[in-house]
Amino acid sequence: MALASHDTEIRVRYQETDGQQRVHHANFLTYFEIGRTEMLRGRGATYRQFEEAGLFLVVSEASCSYRAAAEYDDLLVVRTYVEKVGGASIEHAYEVIRDKTIIASGRTVVVCVDREGRVRRLPDWLLE
Repeated sequence: MALASHDTEIRVRYQETDGQQRVHHANFLTYFEIGRTEMLRGRGATYRQFEEAGLFLVVSEASCSYRAAAEYDDLLVVRTYVEKVGGASIEHAYEVIRDKTIIASGRTVVVCVDREGRVRRLPDWLLE
């Protein structure tokens, strides 16, 4: 069961497509990042606040399963879920949806680190 969810709309840009006019598979990881960032913004915080505090969220794991292609100018919804929160990590799950059909799904784990790359606890303001 997800702890939280957030929807972000993305319109496929031409430069995100390959020679077949379909979204290149690597762009789905970018869509996941946009979903995470916008979820944070929707909670009243920004990634900039992390950086100003000397903290960073780095991806330690990522996966994506593709079910159907997306094409230039498609309107997609990236549904981002918080699945699990640890002391220094957050696990997210994703669904990329076009016209109520899930075309891709995935998962990432991000870990909180400081400027030197040492693992740090997630800040209290994020956990509230």
